[in-house]
Amino acid sequence: MSMLRDIPNRREVWAWALYDLANQSFQLLINTLLFAIFLREVVVDDPANGTRAWTAISAGSLLIIVILSPFLGALADHRRWKRELLLLSGVVCGVLTGSLALLGKGDFALAAVLYIIAAVSCGLGENLLGSFLPQLSTPATVGRVSAFGWTMSYIGALALLVIVAAWTILLGRSEPSEARPVFVFAGLWFVVGIVPAFLWLREREPPGAAEPLRSATLIGSTVARLARTVREAGRFRQLARFLAIFFVYSMGTQSVIYFLGTLGDDMGFKLPQLILFALVLSIAAGIAAFATSKFQDRLGHTRTISIFLGVWVAGVGALCGAQLFTLPPWLFWGVSGLLGIGLGGIGTSSRAMVGAFTPLDRAAEFFGLWGMVYKLSGVCGVVLFGVLSTLLDDLSSSRAIALGALGLCFGAGLLLVRSVVNEEEGIEVAGRM
Repeated sequence: MSMLRDIPNRREVWAWALYDLANQSFQLLINTLLFAIFLREVVVDDPANGTRAWTAISAGSLLIIVILSPFLGALADHRRWKRELLLLSGVVCGVLTGSLALLGKGDFALAAVLYIIAAVSCGLGENLLGSFLPQLSTPATVGRVSAFGWTMSYIGALALLVIVAAWTILLGRSEPSEARPVFVFAGLWFVVGIVPAFLWLREREPPGAAEPLRSATLIGSTVARLARTVREAGRFRQLARFLAIFFVYSMGTQSVIYFLGTLGDDMGFKLPQLILFALVLSIAAGIAAFATSKFQDRLGHTRTISIFLGVWVAGVGALCGAQLFTLPPWLFWGVSGLLGIGLGGIGTSSRAMVGAFTPLDRAAEFFGLWGMVYKLSGVCGVVLFGVLSTLLDDLSSSRAIALGALGLCFGAGLLLVRSVVNEEEGIEVAGRM
């Protein structure tokens, strides 16, 4: 592929990117499309209680990831366990994803346990996967390698959506209770998809790596490593600034991801239409991720992120208008494309910025902090959107207020990333470590 034409370790990059493709079976099919509906209509069998249950377990899983991410990242760097923990997280998530097919009416406690452990495994694995980016790239190619992984993830999303569309539309399996075989398929997809990472992805000792901190216990060593990072925060101030800004605008992206089904329902979409809506979104996201590989390393990380934040402002603004005014149906499909461009572009460009600011010997630790910030923004964004969406008796007005708040998150991120972050200094400091 032309994106990797001058990358020396192409086989490892392929293995890394295929893991990105594999985890879409959980990220897309379970988180975004199916499990919230299955929980509401099959397990809980009450729409209102089902929505509350989904909010509770999704926010709870994100909060656990927030707590565990920095510690697991520091541990992975300290013991050089990034690869082992990455593969373990994929196996656990894949097996538990398939186990969701066992759920029936009234099994909420079991549903909560299976989903939360699977979601935590997937979220921590996402951090560990990102921590390989500095090893697999250089400052001149970090944007391109990140975009390659993101592009592969959306190729996976497209393949999954085509398969699920065939199941729901062509075979007429559109009832939520008929989603159980899809859960089994999603689990198998994840487990099989990590095989290339098992075969080819390797963790290498960074040149000039710092001597591991000695302590009487493994936990003590991990905490000592985190404490050292806190003491050195001033040296990594550009990364700290970016993560703070990343938190602000990620409240918007996370809310859209977790409430896509709800927003589709507002548009009058049933499950087959929602799958087609997600298909359009994924195609646009894949194109955006691929296009980002062509210009991010030349244009710069802050400028690239700013472009996609502007796209998000426009997309959320259109959704907000759809809540307040009667708009033609075709506009909704245009909005899905706009959201897809924003989603694919902001994901890869943000990960590339973190990779550019990260020293090799702190990769898992710093990407653990990135994951912590991302998931914490999800908790806050989900709660913010949920509260504002029910603020008024008029549902459309409440949704418009909630979407307007998300638009402010994207707008604030755009202004801050251009005015506060010094990209050159962040890259220079990472290179000196």
